[in-house]
Amino acid sequence: MKQFEEKGVQLIGLSADPRAGLRSWSNSLGGLSHPLVSDFWPHGATLRLYDILNEDTGMPRRSLMIIDTEGIIQHAELHQGTLPDPEAVLAELDKLQG
Repeated sequence: MKQFEEKGVQLIGLSADPRAGLRSWSNSLGGLSHPLVSDFWPHGATLRLYDILNEDTGMPRRSLMIIDTEGIIQHAELHQGTLPDPEAVLAELDKLQG
C-alpha cells in the first residue's frame, strides 16, 4: 500500500499456513503487494515469540503490530472478527514517527 511505503514502512503478513496455502490465498485475492511469511515449521515458533499463537487452534490470532528497526514492538492490537483500519494505523504511525 502506497501510504505505508511513503512512511518507510514494510508490510509483512505472517501466518501458520504452509507457503503453498499462502500463495493460493494471495492468488485468490488477485495478488498482494506485500510479502507473506509462513511460520509453518517449526509450527508457530515465531507466532509464539510474539504471543499471538492460539495454542488451542494452532493458528495465529489476527493482529497488527508496528515493530521498529530495533525489533521492538511499538504498537500491537488484536482483531478478532475485524480487520485493521488502515487510516487508524497510519495515524498511529504518525504518532510514533513524531
